[in-house]
Amino acid sequence: MRDARLLSSHLAGVAAVTFLLATVPHAPLAAGEDESPPWHLCSPYPPSGNYTKNSTYQTNLDRLSTTLPKNTSSSSSPAMYATDTVGDVPDKVYGLALCRGDANASACERCVAAGFRDAPRLCPLVKDVLVFYDLCQLRYSNRNFFVDDDYFVTTYTLQRSRLVSAPSRAAFDAAVGVLVNATADYAANSSSRRYGTGEEEGVDGESDRPKIYALVQCTPDKSPDVCLTCLRTIIGRLSDFSGRTGGAIFGVWCNFRYEVFPFFSGRPLLQLPAFVEAPPLPAPPSTRSGEKRRTRTGTVLAIVMPAVAAILFITVACFYCLKRRRPEEQTFLPNSISSDDIQSIDSLILDLPTLRVATDDFAETKMIGKGGFGIVYKGVLPDGQEIAVKRLCRSSRQGIGELKSELVLVAKLYHKNLVRLIGVCLEEQEKILVYEYMPNRSLDIILFDTEKNNELDLGKRFKIINGIARGLQYLHEDSQLKIVHRDLKASNILLDFDYNPKISDFGLAKIFGGDQSEDVTHRIAGTYGYMAPEYAMRGHYSIKSDVFSFGVLVLEIVTGRRNTGSYDSGQDVDLLNLVWEHWTRGNVVELIDPSLGNHPPIDQILKCIHIGLLCVQKKPANRPTMSSVNIMLSSSTVRLPSLSRPAFCIQDVSASDNSNPYSERYRRPRSFGYTDNSAVVSSNDVSISELFPR
Repeated sequence: MRDARLLSSHLAGVAAVTFLLATVPHAPLAAGEDESPPWHLCSPYPPSGNYTKNSTYQTNLDRLSTTLPKNTSSSSSPAMYATDTVGDVPDKVYGLALCRGDANASACERCVAAGFRDAPRLCPLVKDVLVFYDLCQLRYSNRNFFVDDDYFVTTYTLQRSRLVSAPSRAAFDAAVGVLVNATADYAANSSSRRYGTGEEEGVDGESDRPKIYALVQCTPDKSPDVCLTCLRTIIGRLSDFSGRTGGAIFGVWCNFRYEVFPFFSGRPLLQLPAFVEAPPLPAPPSTRSGEKRRTRTGTVLAIVMPAVAAILFITVACFYCLKRRRPEEQTFLPNSISSDDIQSIDSLILDLPTLRVATDDFAETKMIGKGGFGIVYKGVLPDGQEIAVKRLCRSSRQGIGELKSELVLVAKLYHKNLVRLIGVCLEEQEKILVYEYMPNRSLDIILFDTEKNNELDLGKRFKIINGIARGLQYLHEDSQLKIVHRDLKASNILLDFDYNPKISDFGLAKIFGGDQSEDVTHRIAGTYGYMAPEYAMRGHYSIKSDVFSFGVLVLEIVTGRRNTGSYDSGQDVDLLNLVWEHWTRGNVVELIDPSLGNHPPIDQILKCIHIGLLCVQKKPANRPTMSSVNIMLSSSTVRLPSLSRPAFCIQDVSASDNSNPYSERYRRPRSFGYTDNSAVVSSNDVSISELFPR
């Protein structure tokens, strides 16, 4: 009954529920006792309806079933995990598969393939299905659930029927809680796979206190903080298993399971001693003995404290003198970085001779990009791996110490829509970053080329918009660090072989603390055409500055036009102004990129334009957060807010200016009236980012 009421409340308003998920725990949608796998959920939330036999949706589902099992087992991520999409809305199929951390590749592939065979039998013709096995899990849906934190709702609960005896129940439950929580901490913080197993010794001679085993896992694209949030949510329902000798909660993004028998392969990664209940507290000592102890303590403190103070004074004085004598050895470390973290960057070190060989000694023929941070070359490591080598400008004032600390932060970030850092070289005054190579290079190279932009059909463009939005939400809200990119633009969006977008240069952006939402800089570092007005004019930046840049990107992707210059007249009209004028006149469809064909899905495109205009509102408070953007992009029921006139910027450059995209040409906007010489902006193609200790 409780589940029925809950589901009814969900159907009453998808948008409201989505925003409340982070604070309201929900009951499981299914439960079974001693059931054997597969465990399944049909159309979990919200109800997605059925497809018909031999329909386009079934064809797309069949195509997904041929690629996702292999992609999962051969995944290059820290764990065997993959997501994929096939087809176009409304018959688009979204798929996700995750294999358990102890599964091998062949077993993983067989398990996911079995999921595609079993799901239609378990949930006939249902569009949204979850299937859980011992070794893997699979979800496919007609809804973009990738952006959901729906572990609060979409879970399957498994409970063992056997109970321990009542006298031992409290101690057994406490032992389970200790083991599961400790294993969750291990999985989230000690493993990039987001996987952990644990074993807790039993109590000899007590049959109801046996050895306990636990397994915990998150999808590897989740940061430690997000993984722990997910796990804490489902582990918070351990009281549902009171006295049970085994149980599990399987979710899309995280799961846990415990048993009184070993159910996973290999030795446990975490071993705990038997849980022992704390003995009762001793009776408080008598007043007389307490007075004697206080007297004795006061005497000791009177002797020790002056000595400690003298030692501290001498230590501080020596440190101050040493610091004044050797200023060149000072390094700046953000509060979140420890010396152990700095040492860990050594695992990413690549030597300079290797990179010289990989890039033919940084040959001009290997150059694939140039910007404010430096030049990017394509290279090949000795093992055959293709890499992008970013050689930072030697004129950069960023020191080695600060660069190391920043690299530690970059290395801690992992998301499928962020470019992955492979290594770093800090030899012979060189500062070189090595990233994964993106075969389709940057978005601007394809999008703004009249001959190449037909490669980007509408499905790919929606994929790119959604991917950028997810990556940006991760930087702003979901990562353990809170990052404002400050230079989000088409040339910083890289595309892999399947046109999945990955945000680059996020590690060289301004990194701020978790409680800080806005800051002021006296050096404007960014790209004109993408900068929010409050940042360009006053140096105020926040996550809403990035939201503005995202809105510009969305409008560029839909129209295929750069946000610079004039288009249909001799006047200087920026893209935001052009889109707004057509929007208010009701003929904005005229601006859709002609390469998309004659019959694109107008509703989806208008939705993207609406969201793009929301993101470029003049007041930062009127722009949505990226989590709200992702909800609007993925939901067909959320009502979009009304629009007001967006911020406009006019630039002294015409659309006919076909400058070299790698040339260092900087233009100052007419409408902003800069007076600070340190405020520098660049054209749409090249960013100016002044690096200095922050």
